[in-house]
Amino acid sequence: MGEFDLIARHFARATPQALLGPGDDCALVRPEPGMELAITTDMLVEGTHFLPGADPRDLGWKTLAVNLSDLAAMGARPRWVLLALSLPAADETWLAAFAEGLHGCAREFGVDLIGGDTTRGPLNLCVTAIGEVPAGRALRRDGAQAGDDIWISGQPGLAALGLAQLQGRLQLPAAWQTLCIKRLQAPRPRVQLGLALRPLAHAAIDISDGLLADLGHVARRSGLQARLALNQLPRLPEGVDRATALDALLAGGDDYELCFTAPSSQRLALGCIAADLDIPLWRIGKMEAAEASAEAAGPVLLLDPDDQVIEWARLGYDHFA
Repeated sequence: MGEFDLIARHFARATPQALLGPGDDCALVRPEPGMELAITTDMLVEGTHFLPGADPRDLGWKTLAVNLSDLAAMGARPRWVLLALSLPAADETWLAAFAEGLHGCAREFGVDLIGGDTTRGPLNLCVTAIGEVPAGRALRRDGAQAGDDIWISGQPGLAALGLAQLQGRLQLPAAWQTLCIKRLQAPRPRVQLGLALRPLAHAAIDISDGLLADLGHVARRSGLQARLALNQLPRLPEGVDRATALDALLAGGDDYELCFTAPSSQRLALGCIAADLDIPLWRIGKMEAAEASAEAAGPVLLLDPDDQVIEWARLGYDHFA
């Protein structure tokens, strides 16, 4: 199967949201009036972002989902994506399953695949995703304000536990194994939550590299310090070593949950959103003015019930560590 046969068979689909889709040198799109474009790109590399032999259907879903998660963190509605693939071989069975997962995610979140590229090489999957957000309404990392509550969605840490299970570093209780591995291999981007947060939140980020690391980006960009309360964090899985589970929650990453800040006046509205979307939302701390010693202490302080700082050595995943 040649390159163009591969594209036509597995990736060419109708693109009702685009003026021109795959088949030319460029795609053509027209944003809605009054909208700004939010554009992001992420690559998934075998051996770095997923294990060799990963299920291709789940991999297709995840390749798109992690990019839609970035759009969700900006409060943007996904519209269009481009896909670049480096493949060791044109394996028909693998490609069919991968495409099924990717198109399934695209259908669920209303996205058109409008172009991309393929080549032979080590397995590398790269998506560029484009969304729309009303002008001036994007949830930026630099928008947090002193006094804001800090919130996180879902149950972060499960993906890291799933990875540890697959790598043989941990034996999860049977009741948690399937759930944690599924959270790792087929995360669900919080697109609807991101849209609902537009009028309520000041800043947001998705948790891809670890809660402490990613929240630290918000704190630094906003010139503030984040104070996390240990006793307000999401519950830990039962039957898993507490220190291991807490490290997965704080520094594991790969959950693609949203962490955001909002004024305390929005607590009731956020509770209604949690109920409407059936997504747990946890209020885990406060944003405060940075102290003079903030650079030495770090942008995120983890506090025990007695308000004492807990030193946590690992902040999150670093691709070049």
